[in-house]
Order: sequence, then C-alpha cells, then structure tokens
Amino acid sequence: MTDRLVGDLPVRDAADVAKTIPANGELVVSGFGSVGYPKALPLALADSARDLELTVVSGGSVGAEIDVALVESGAIARRFPYQARPPAREAVNDGRIEFHDRNISTLGDEVEFGHLVDADVAVVEALAVGPDWLIPTSSIGQTPAFVAGADELVVELNHSVPETVREFHDIYRVDLPPNREPIPLTDPGDRIGDDRITFDPEKLTAVVETDRRDQPYEFRNPTDDDEGIADNLGAFLETEVADSPLFEDSLRIQFGVGSLGNALMGALGDADFGDRDLVYFGEVIQDGLLDLLDDGELDSASATSLALSRDGQDRLYEHAERYAEDIVLRPADVSNNPALIDRFGVVGVNSALEVDLFGHVNSTHVNGNYAMNGVGGSADFNRNAAIAVLALPSTAAGGDISRVVPMVPHTDHTEHDIDVVVTEQGVTDLRGNSPRETAESLVENCAHPDFRDGLREYLDRGLDCGGHIPHHLETALDWHIDR
Repeated sequence: MTDRLVGDLPVRDAADVAKTIPANGELVVSGFGSVGYPKALPLALADSARDLELTVVSGGSVGAEIDVALVESGAIARRFPYQARPPAREAVNDGRIEFHDRNISTLGDEVEFGHLVDADVAVVEALAVGPDWLIPTSSIGQTPAFVAGADELVVELNHSVPETVREFHDIYRVDLPPNREPIPLTDPGDRIGDDRITFDPEKLTAVVETDRRDQPYEFRNPTDDDEGIADNLGAFLETEVADSPLFEDSLRIQFGVGSLGNALMGALGDADFGDRDLVYFGEVIQDGLLDLLDDGELDSASATSLALSRDGQDRLYEHAERYAEDIVLRPADVSNNPALIDRFGVVGVNSALEVDLFGHVNSTHVNGNYAMNGVGGSADFNRNAAIAVLALPSTAAGGDISRVVPMVPHTDHTEHDIDVVVTEQGVTDLRGNSPRETAESLVENCAHPDFRDGLREYLDRGLDCGGHIPHHLETALDWHIDR
C-alpha cells in the first residue's frame, strides 16, 4: 500500500469536526491498552470551550488526550468501562463522571444492541482508510463492533504508525446472538480474518489527519517482590506442566497488563517446560513477550493490543515484518472470547488489589469505595481459564498494608473463579479446598509474616462462630476501617 487515503474522502480539520459533535453525544472510541485511540478530535473537543456532557466508551484504557485533557475540560459526563489515569479516577470518585465498569468480551455486543449506549459517533484511529474500509493502528479492541453500532464514523488517520502494523491484524467479526456461530479458530497462532474493518460508506462523515504517537507504557524495573512472585509462579507452572495432561504438547498462557505482568512474562524464559511449546493467548502484547520471541522461547502470541514501552514500540516497528510471523492482533470479542479461552485451555495470570482468606478477589476498589481502574479482561480469563492464577505482592504501601485480608470490601471475582494464589511468600492451590483449608493455606503460604498472627486471630474468631465459611462479621472489615 502506498496511499493511506484511498478515494474521495471528507478530510477535515479536527476543530471543525469537534463543532459537529452533539453536546450530549455518546461517543465510542478505539483504543485498548492505552494505544490505538483517537487523539486529535478529543483534544479539539477539550479546547472547544463548548458546554459538553459527553458519554465516552472505549474498548479498554486510552491515553491522556481522553482521560486527562478531555476530563479536565469538564466535557465527559459518563465514562465506560475502564479508566486508569489520575484525573479520570478523581472525577469518577468525586461524582463528576458517572462510571460503569464491566468485563470486556461482550462489550461490543452491548454497544451494537444499544443496551449500554445509543452510539452517535465512532471515533477510530487508522493507519489507512478508504470509502468503506479502514485499517486500525496498534490495537483492535472493540473497534469493529463500535463502527458497526454507531450512527456516524470519524476516522483519525495517524501517519506516525508504520503501514507494516497492518500485518499483525486478523480481524474476524463474530455474528450477533442468536445467530452466532463457533469461531473457526483451532490454534492461537492461526489467522481467520482480514487486516481491515469494513463499514457502510454513508457513515463516514470525516477523516482527520494526525501524526501524534501513542503515549507509551512506562514499565518499572522489577522489584524484589516481583522477582519472588515470578520465581514462585515459575516453580508452580513447572510442576503443573509436568504432571497434567492438559499441557502434553504446549502451555497456553495469558498475563494481565502492567509492570507485574510484564515481569512475569520474562520469568517464563527461565522456567523448564521440557520440549513443550509456549503459546500466548491474551489481551496485550508487552515488552516481555517481544523478549521471549527474540530468544526463541515463544511459539506465537495472540492479543488485541500492542501495549509497549517506547523502546518496545521502536523495536516492533523497526522489525514489524519479522514479528508479524508470530504476533496476531484480533478484536477483543475474539481475544477475550470465553469459548476460545476454554478451547485452548489457557492458564490465566492476573493481579488484583487484594484477596481475602476464602479466595474472593478485589481488583478495582480501594477500601470498597474508591475506584482505581476497571475489571477489564480479568473477569473473562478468571472465569473461563483452565487454571486461573491470582498473582500479587503480599503487601502494599511499603509493607504497611496486607493484601491478604479477612474479607474484601468489594468483590470482582469470587472464590469460584480463582484456582491458585501466588505471592512472593509462596503459593496456595485452592482447588478442592474447603473454605477453612483455603484460609489456613493463604495465611501460611501467601500472607506476609508481619500479618499472619492477625489473620490467624481473625480466623480463630470466625471458627468460634461456626459455619461453612468461618467469618466473624463484627470484625470482618476492621482491617480496612483502620487503614
């Protein structure tokens, strides 16, 4: 491809397009893992000095142009289903923005059916566009469903993204229920789709050109806790792979986005899985996966987003043709599809804020009321993975707060969703445990030594109360009240 603009298209200035957005418009925007999101139009809306009350829906996390600039301008009234930047978080928690959190896999269905929003405009970043098609940039996310569900379409043509990124794309559209058929994907590395999204040409109202790069991830260096978690996870997986027929030929694994997930990816290269293939089937490609590919440790990687550091972006863009042999980007309703997670027997590894003594997990709300981000895709993988692993440090706030608590004040994942808990202290396998056995194992193996006595005291009080799950409700949330 030599021309990013194909055909007679309505190329317009972002400021002019911003004037046409309804003041209370419901916008669905591309973006996942803080990449592939529109930049010029959100900034133009933030600078427009109009009295806006927008609803903004994204497939996943987006950059500062939306969740900082547009938020600080006061233009966003409602935000779905994920936010992870301080200005958006503060606005959600003080009530300036109404926020709705939900899992990823069926988000596109909700938009197409009009259950979540009645989408006025889809604002989508692309590396090329024609009269009835566009090629996304560094993420796919829920963009195909958003384009299909919106009344109008604005395409941001981003010249900063190399055209070779299209080689990663495998865009397959699932039918809507009740006419949905099985997705014909039998191996995570296979391709079943195309590199583009098609649309009704009458929807396209504007093309806005930009060369603004994605804001890259900034992965912190692995901490001692990260390395301890990685060692314990690696040891658990080595034993599990050796003993279970589920891994006779390969280990299929997923990691949550972030610095811990990136560090855990790197640890896989040090583990001994015999002659089995290592395959990634998840949401995001992070720097640690590029390292595994470079070292020949990873057979293939399937995701919906290239969530990379600046160095990772440069490395991938420079060698896109080589990486495209092993990396596949799909829509989120494929990458997070429950049937495919089950079909491939994926080991899902995700983190959280805290876990309680009986295996309930809080991923999103500090002290049960202060929203930090969103549940994202962890719900899809924890519920449907062959083995759902929760990986987290045993403490927070420099060791002052235990992440293993008597009772979580907000539950994103129940004890029915989690199979294994890993901290830098050790591993607890919850499978087949009674609640009392789970609690005793979490105290002994996963809690930090500084908090074990307090957790034992709580468990003793619960045991005095009796019952299948020995909670002591009068003091169950004291650990959060006293923080």
